[in-house]
Amino acid sequence: MKHEEITVVRIYLSEGEGQVNTLLKRLHDWEKVRGVTVFRGISGFGETGELHTGGLVDLSLNLPVVVEFFDTPDKIASIIEHFATVIKPGHMVWWKAQVNS
Repeated sequence: MKHEEITVVRIYLSEGEGQVNTLLKRLHDWEKVRGVTVFRGISGFGETGELHTGGLVDLSLNLPVVVEFFDTPDKIASIIEHFATVIKPGHMVWWKAQVNS
């Protein structure tokens, strides 16, 4: 089986921050990365420790959101450099992975 080295990036946000659509537009239109998925959490907390949950009684519009994407290491390195200026420190992680090709 053939495989190729990639870098996967995961960015942790909150819905209320309003960054998801901007990030998606950049990743799709400008960077043309190979794949992006946005996950909406059902509960979570961040640096403030405030618990956000999506229960029926509490229809929160500030739930956790994870944006995950991947591409070649060189392409991802330049994207990470740009995103470091707009994503809060500690909210973006990345790692090397393999994809079948």
